[in-house]
Amino acid sequence: MNQQPQIHSIYIAKLAGDPMQQMQQVSIITGKGIEGDRYAADIGAFSKSTPKIRHLSLIALAGITSANQQLIRHQQPTFGEGDTRRNIIMSNITADELNALVGKIFYLGGLAFRGTELCVPCQRPAKLLLRPDFIEAFATRGGLRAEALESGTLNTGAMFTLHQTS
Repeated sequence: MNQQPQIHSIYIAKLAGDPMQQMQQVSIITGKGIEGDRYAADIGAFSKSTPKIRHLSLIALAGITSANQQLIRHQQPTFGEGDTRRNIIMSNITADELNALVGKIFYLGGLAFRGTELCVPCQRPAKLLLRPDFIEAFATRGGLRAEALESGTLNTGAMFTLHQTS
């Protein structure tokens, strides 16, 4: 990481399948996620079928750029930030660096989160947008799910720091 990783943009969807809405600021609720987002309300597309911690999802902007370059090479339509259906788009961090946060505590804007698992790409974004393959383009760069350990406010531009153990 050359520059300090930070929140590039924030997205939520109120209901499963709704278009993602860009936000400048969101409220985080411990043990729930982003206030107003479908997964915090337990009404996301996968809330009942595959229950797991889905408080927040993050993806590296560099991962989106790389996936889109691959899609362009195959003459396929690209995906915008919100099209990935992830809540937090991170800049100044690679997909591999983000993936390495599974099992680790990190901070966004001073709020603590724990990386719980990788967001293995599925076809939901492609199906909702009537576009070709999302899975292949976003393999190894689909993002990270995280558990909200503290309540508070997150803003675009909030800095990332990794919890240091002594």
